[in-house]
Amino acid sequence: MQKESYLYQKLQNNIVQCQTCCHFCILKLNEKGKCQMRQNIAGKLMVLNYGEAVGLAIDPIEKKPLAHFMPGTYTLSFGTLGCNFSCLHCQNYFMSQAGRIAPELSLQNNKQQSLVEEITPEKIIATALEKKLPSISYTYNEPTIFLEYALDTMKLAHEKGLKNIWVSNGFMSPETLYLIAPYLDAINVDLKSFSEKFYQEICGARLQPVLDNLIKIRQLGIHLEITTLIIPTKNDSKLELTRNRPILVNKMSRETKIDLKKPKRHRKQLAKKGREKFTFGSMGLEIIFFKIILHMQGVPKSGIRQIREEELLASIIILQRFAM
Repeated sequence: MQKESYLYQKLQNNIVQCQTCCHFCILKLNEKGKCQMRQNIAGKLMVLNYGEAVGLAIDPIEKKPLAHFMPGTYTLSFGTLGCNFSCLHCQNYFMSQAGRIAPELSLQNNKQQSLVEEITPEKIIATALEKKLPSISYTYNEPTIFLEYALDTMKLAHEKGLKNIWVSNGFMSPETLYLIAPYLDAINVDLKSFSEKFYQEICGARLQPVLDNLIKIRQLGIHLEITTLIIPTKNDSKLELTRNRPILVNKMSRETKIDLKKPKRHRKQLAKKGREKFTFGSMGLEIIFFKIILHMQGVPKSGIRQIREEELLASIIILQRFAM
């Protein structure tokens, strides 16, 4: 279903500029944005995935992962197609990169279409209430990409006393953040790395807007937890873990949670060296628990370049203990 974007500017000669995320794509007639889900149609920026849900499911809230927001509860989760990042290690590439990768590398067209289900915001709310679920999670792909769909659902959710949760890459525009803030109760931001090079080469994005948004989210009083998937040799350097990370966390309150996900085979090796104790202890962080969260599989051999093998990941939830 198509819907006119909530955030864009009309420029000269039927050109439009999207203001939904920090790519701020400028699009000529019929061009699509980086997310592949916003298109200039007849001089208007149209959203192509409104009301088209993928992966509607009931999940433990810890799977988001949120360890310190409504623990022990279940949440109604859904996403759509498309993403404003192009991470080379994406787990949900068949959803996030549906508009980019060749049909033979994603899913057969008819199978891919079967993943998409037309569900109105009203139906999502009704499902959550019927199943007696206390929250709705906008997840699986970047919720900024389906801002209009998400926001309409979030408003209805608050009217019914339901909590709203985003699982995000944190690359939304300031306009998007302030638009959703009154209805957003919790967010887990996937901080990919502290390296601008990593963001540009691995994710097709930039680091600074994410860091800026993390500070803004805390200032807005939204419950924030941060996740980093540690990829050996890519973002696990001593510089990132012991020097750069405190630069961010020192600007944030003690309520912020950080979740570091590490490949299991490397977790044991690092533990033997005592590296976790050295790294996180010197930052004032306390390891809370390990949690096996997912099994990487189905990443295509071509089309999207792999940067690690299929492997089991473990999550370390750590709580900041900085003095205010």
